[in-house]
Amino acid sequence: MRIYLHTDEAGQERGAFKMAARGGRGGGSGHGSLDKSITLPPDEIFRNLENAKRFAIDIGGSLTKLAYYSTVQHKVARVRSFDHSGKDIEHESPYEVTVQEEITARLHFIKFENTYIETCLDFIKDHLVNTETKVIKATGGGAYKFKDLIEKKLGLKVDKEDVMTCLIKGCNFVLKNIPHEVFAYQKDSDTEFRFQTNHPNIFPYLLVNIGSGVSIVKVEMEDKFEWIGGSSIGGGTFWGLGALLTKTKKFDELLQLASKGQHTNVDMLVKDVYGGAYQTLGLSGNLIASSFGKSATADKDFSKEDMAKSLLHMISNDIGQLACLYAKLHNLDKIYFGGFFIRGHPVTMRTITYSINFFSKGEVQALFLRHEGYLGAIGAFLKGAEQDNPNQYSWGENYAGSSGLMSTSPDLCPMQRTRSGTFDMFEMDRLERPLVNLPLLKDSSTYIPDTVDLTDDAMARKYWLTCFEEALDGVAKRAAASQPDSIDAVERAEKFQQKYWNKLQTLRQQPFAYGTLTVRSLLDTREHCLNEFNFPDPYSKIKQKENGIALKCFQGVIESLDSLDWKERQLALVKGLLAGNVFDWGAKAVSDVLESETQFGFEEAKSKLQERPWLEDSYDEWLDRLKEGPPHKCALIFADNSGIDIILGVFPFVRELLSSGTEVILACNSGPALNDVTYSESLIVAEKIAAMDSVIQSALKEERLLLVQTGSSSPCLDLSRLDKGLAMLVRERKTDLVIIEGMGRAIHTNYYAALKCESLKLAVIKNSWLAERLGGKIFSVIFKYEVPRE
Repeated sequence: MRIYLHTDEAGQERGAFKMAARGGRGGGSGHGSLDKSITLPPDEIFRNLENAKRFAIDIGGSLTKLAYYSTVQHKVARVRSFDHSGKDIEHESPYEVTVQEEITARLHFIKFENTYIETCLDFIKDHLVNTETKVIKATGGGAYKFKDLIEKKLGLKVDKEDVMTCLIKGCNFVLKNIPHEVFAYQKDSDTEFRFQTNHPNIFPYLLVNIGSGVSIVKVEMEDKFEWIGGSSIGGGTFWGLGALLTKTKKFDELLQLASKGQHTNVDMLVKDVYGGAYQTLGLSGNLIASSFGKSATADKDFSKEDMAKSLLHMISNDIGQLACLYAKLHNLDKIYFGGFFIRGHPVTMRTITYSINFFSKGEVQALFLRHEGYLGAIGAFLKGAEQDNPNQYSWGENYAGSSGLMSTSPDLCPMQRTRSGTFDMFEMDRLERPLVNLPLLKDSSTYIPDTVDLTDDAMARKYWLTCFEEALDGVAKRAAASQPDSIDAVERAEKFQQKYWNKLQTLRQQPFAYGTLTVRSLLDTREHCLNEFNFPDPYSKIKQKENGIALKCFQGVIESLDSLDWKERQLALVKGLLAGNVFDWGAKAVSDVLESETQFGFEEAKSKLQERPWLEDSYDEWLDRLKEGPPHKCALIFADNSGIDIILGVFPFVRELLSSGTEVILACNSGPALNDVTYSESLIVAEKIAAMDSVIQSALKEERLLLVQTGSSSPCLDLSRLDKGLAMLVRERKTDLVIIEGMGRAIHTNYYAALKCESLKLAVIKNSWLAERLGGKIFSVIFKYEVPRE
């Protein structure tokens, strides 16, 4: 079976889902000429179907949204300490690295036209192996229409769920789990989509669902909502009247007509009535006074495009005014719009946004959801999975398996963009531990992790996309080299390279595809693609080697530091922390040096550092604080790289804090990313250091030094999505100092993060372009000590 996307002469893409000659029926639409076609194997759409455990389906008037839960088996890198008793450890690594299989949970969502439902059901039936359930949860109007077909094809009993309940459940789920889910539409902006920061408390809000009619629902809590109003004038009205006026039967084609029309040819404006603006009432002359007003008196025919545009404005303005009135009546300032009338169409979002802004005088914002089309399917799935309590977990979008906003499928050319005739995919991975805000954020509702929005900054976007493209070949080679015993490592690395390259091309055309585009999202997408092809930790052997080398130098570094007086030691500790941060394999300028100069070490890194005054330099204020103020009660340190960074930079700094009476929480990544130190690696490193150093040993024993995981597997840091256990510990220990080190965590993210307590942000800039943009040169130093304002 193959899926074909056809483009007809009008440039409108059509879909044709055809099956091989095993007796199945094709469901192709057969529209248009076959100018070009792209094939996508169905197993790249219905991914991991053989491990599907539970299903749900949402069938609307024209689109089907299928949801299923599967277990995903993938490789993970594990570290385990050697037993060195009685052995010469001079030439041995501090631990061994093994690659093991791990099973995790994933949610899959697929959207396609109802035309293909029978063919898709055939494919699912033929590939089902391990489904746990004999019931499929179904919602949407089509759940009744296709009930018999689903039960016959899949052998599963259809259990219908309430449409609105499913929509609300789905909406709550994406608002809580996807940081860049919500956006406002701005017509005249460089990028039309303006993504919002998710507020930790998503309630209350107004959901306006525009289907055939309009339903307006006030959502107050997870399971508390009420229908407060609606209208019979909705998407069905636009479709029905549009068909009568233009003889166009297809909804998307009607919207296409509207996008080309000029409504002022049909609508009567204020200036047509009053000769200009109506100053007394403050009405602009360009406002619509009467929809279709000119058609009553004009002795001419109107174009289909103009009539469709006028109709769209009429329906949208009516809905916008109604939504505003209900929002004000219930004191709500957030309105989320959904339903088939929206479906991501720019022309629809533009008219809705204008209407809301006009009638609310800017007090209420029209908001849209990136995964709006999946809400019903998500809600139906959650209803069927209540015994597993999926809400107790945190979930994250898997960029490697998701199509993205206004995109087609993950691996198709970004220019193959369409609203119908394609298969759209969305995947979410269950995270091992629940994620919450760092309690020390000054205002979690306004916190934005990323320093630069590449969606906005075209010059920066062009640079970083090119930078990631140029680095891709090296990353693929590193991935293949990390598994020398695997016969298919090179082939998998090539597939990774192609997939990530396609993602980058999509983001060049559609920078908003996965929310706000940032350096962090580019890094995370790359990690997702590496994991997709079973490269869980390409730098594991490098980290193993560098940790071993650094551990042998630890005692010498400590002896050197202990020989200095207090003031000299403080500067030496900071310089050591900065020098350690140079060892970042994610920075090309550094990786080139590390690969070509095998003897490049701690002292060489110190010599690379910018001399004081640094590019950002508040070291003197930090020194005064240490000298004149009481010791901090507890410091939270977010570590960066393995090897010299963690062992010769961070641990000596930790040791000094402990010696002054400060407790320390050392937070490391839960999973691997580049050469960043992981929690499991940090445990072994700490054990080795404790065997050499009594200060670290006693602090671990007395729990004055605590090693924890962040809940992240990213080279960057989002302080709004941290491990719940870490957040609890921060509260319990009354943490009053946060230290963030590294370019990814302290510059690409959190450079402007405001905290309730004192903070240190330290990094060495290892990218020439970024350094110049910040007014410095490569290896410039950022040392940012901040005290919260009273």
